[in-house]
Amino acid sequence: MCRQLVDRGYTVKALARKSSKVEHLQELGAEIVYGDLANLETLNGALKNVDTIFHIAAAYRQEGVAKDYFHKVNVDGVQSMLKAALKNNVPRFVHCSTVGVQGEIDNPPAKEDAPYKPGDHYQASKMEGEKLALDFFARNDIKGSVVRPVGIYGPGDTRFLKLFKFIYNGKFRMIGKGKALYHLTYVEDLCQGIILAGEEEKAVGNVYTIGGNEYLELRDLVEKVAHALAKPVPGKSIPLAPVYIASVLCETVCRPLGIEPPLFRRRLDFFTKDRAFDISKAKADLNYQPKVKLEDGLARTAAWYQEKGML
Repeated sequence: MCRQLVDRGYTVKALARKSSKVEHLQELGAEIVYGDLANLETLNGALKNVDTIFHIAAAYRQEGVAKDYFHKVNVDGVQSMLKAALKNNVPRFVHCSTVGVQGEIDNPPAKEDAPYKPGDHYQASKMEGEKLALDFFARNDIKGSVVRPVGIYGPGDTRFLKLFKFIYNGKFRMIGKGKALYHLTYVEDLCQGIILAGEEEKAVGNVYTIGGNEYLELRDLVEKVAHALAKPVPGKSIPLAPVYIASVLCETVCRPLGIEPPLFRRRLDFFTKDRAFDISKAKADLNYQPKVKLEDGLARTAAWYQEKGML
């Protein structure tokens, strides 16, 4: 985001905690301002002479994180930033949510008006934060928009590293039949969409799903990743039922002991839940056009993993 903003001629302030690594932001010419979403008073100086806030900070989904922590960052933190924006007369605000607020998609591809159906603490906290932002925009003199990213990948990403790594070393096993739909967004395309939501007048008061041009079945995605890595396409699979039972047992044994389970039910969502979305609203209102084809994006991601020695 900071790189694209600088390239578009923006003067960028990047909000960071004092514990954050900021060297790469400073190299871009961004001004680092220190603050904490959990403390409203620390945000005042950060928002002086700011025209647009792109609020991307969040506590991301992982096991072993308390439910109240997600709420503190993804709900209370959003409220703190909104209040600080109003206090400092910031006219434009883009809140980054997630398609996860819609949970598993019943009738893919889902549009923005599909019902909320969060499936875990993280998604529920992001839903609350999104609703709070939309209500705040409607009640106050701030031109606000909400964007919902779809499956972010690209150089810099580690969320999909395990998938690439297991395919690279031949250890990947499909759990189930691989028919779940999956939708990805190359990180540079996503940033383009977020910035457009802060520039286009039609975006004010609206919610936009930002994704790639295509979605596909998981087994087809695995095949494309294998091609990007120049590795054989994995052909082995494991039935879903016994893995699901094992995940329940792991959770039952580990959680009372305070141990993060090596296998848990939510980890199986990747193999079972449809994630496919309609991005036509963003194309129509924002003139959003994904530029990176899936095959090209996967090849760039694979090359970055190899360059960094991660595989």
